[in-house]
Amino acid sequence: MSSFWENLDKFPRFLISVFVGFFLTTFKTFFKQLRDTKSKISLMVILTIIIITTYTIIKKMTGIE
Repeated sequence: MSSFWENLDKFPRFLISVFVGFFLTTFKTFFKQLRDTKSKISLMVILTIIIITTYTIIKKMTGIE
């Protein structure tokens, strides 16, 4: 039973390392694309569209006018 608690104690550290690894690998590609001017503009347009869409969806879902 003690090995169960030891494994349970290790889980938060594992979860944090998974999240950090996910964000590092995801943003690494974005940073590579930001070096090119064309890619930088298209990436900014895509991010703007995603933010506006998310904002609109949340606004409609909550009924805030």
